Amino acid sequence: MLPVSSYRPSRETLAVAAALLREGWPVAFPTETVYGLGGDALNPVAVRAIFRAKGRPPNNPLIVHIAEPGQLQELARKIPQVTHKLIDWFWPGPLTLVLKRSPKVPSEVTGRLDTVAVRMPAHAVALALIQEAGTPLAAPSANLSGRPSPTTAAHVLRDLNTRIPLILDGGPTSIGVESTVLDVTSSTPVLLRPGGTTVEQLREVVGRVALSPKAAMLTRSPGTRHRHYQPRVEVVLVLPRAELTGVVEQYWSRGLRVGLICSETARLPRRPDVKVHVLPESISGFAKGLFAAIRALEESGVDMIVVQGVEERGLGLAVMDRLRRAASLVVDEHGQAVVTA
Repeated sequence: MLPVSSYRPSRETLAVAAALLREGWPVAFPTETVYGLGGDALNPVAVRAIFRAKGRPPNNPLIVHIAEPGQLQELARKIPQVTHKLIDWFWPGPLTLVLKRSPKVPSEVTGRLDTVAVRMPAHAVALALIQEAGTPLAAPSANLSGRPSPTTAAHVLRDLNTRIPLILDGGPTSIGVESTVLDVTSSTPVLLRPGGTTVEQLREVVGRVALSPKAAMLTRSPGTRHRHYQPRVEVVLVLPRAELTGVVEQYWSRGLRVGLICSETARLPRRPDVKVHVLPESISGFAKGLFAAIRALEESGVDMIVVQGVEERGLGLAVMDRLRRAASLVVDEHGQAVVTA
């Protein structure tokens, strides 16, 4: 395949992208969470092309993106009443609902499960593309499998150049972490993956939400079966109450080139050769800049990346979920290091 073309969205480029989708090609596009790699969700050949482009294991289900709630009827069956309440409050937005799948949904989309994950993105370009293509789009994040998620078109280009024909460049994404995945197939909704819609917000609307699914339940969610979010260098996660500077100094003293990601309030190490990315103190600002900071430090040539953790509440639950899966080592508040991979 030729090098990928990247275009600003316009009526003309949306038409080109939609034509490619109808022909079975995967196309990258922006959402409010991260960039997605979309293909016709009702075309098994197109869905397999997504997996090939990403190098994604075929048993890892995809999220189907729709442009209006009415499209859910052709994708799911046995839609419980709580679903409509959640849709009214949170769609369009970063909430994915897991339901019993319709026979119209190819098994390639669902990892051969009897459930399907569906969401309606809150991004004008994504919605316009789905409408122009005339079909729901199956779309995981637009990166090579296992890599940090892409929050700009440039990230997509670095990972998928020559693997896909087109990227719609909508600028940086506004949230920076993927959608929340909520299973609504049982009487109590079950959180399968924390994301852009917080548990606190969900509970305000539906009451009880289960937080600790069994391992078997995790297979229903896209992005939970395999390692994700990992750059090509080691990541060390330092929990919020641990002494951050000491961890950095420890690795620096060994002669390692250290990259550091921290908030504006962190006490920074006095080492001019430590590459530092300072993110906003607000959890929304931290989440928005996290994956871009990881990618930037990776490309700067550091040997390892130390990341300051955040409190696990609100959007922080999603941020820490991603960091724990990216990290090979977690340093707790007592300075003890635990190997995670």
